[in-house]
Amino acid sequence: MKIQDLLEKTNWKLLTENLNVEIPVQGVFVGDLLSWVMGNSESKQAWVTVQAHSNVLAVAALRELSCIIICQGAQVNEDMLLQANTEKIPVIGTELSAFEVCRILIDIGI
Repeated sequence: MKIQDLLEKTNWKLLTENLNVEIPVQGVFVGDLLSWVMGNSESKQAWVTVQAHSNVLAVAALRELSCIIICQGAQVNEDMLLQANTEKIPVIGTELSAFEVCRILIDIGI
């Protein structure tokens, strides 16, 4: 599934602009501890987290993650969005909890 498909099936909000949403998503990683994500996530996964700051983008770029899904309505600041555009990593926002996000991702086949 591609990021665009994920957005269409969930109606979650794409927070970044003018980034490629035709990137494939091949799994999901859930976690808020950056060092754990750095050591355990896999390329092309969507990352579900409540962390909403620029360091998240550094980890996502290092691990070549497809996108970041910020849950529980965590506020994404402008610095993070600028970094997301630089790193070309789409950031998606939702009010749902990580549990609810994962349940939906399973239901839609990721």
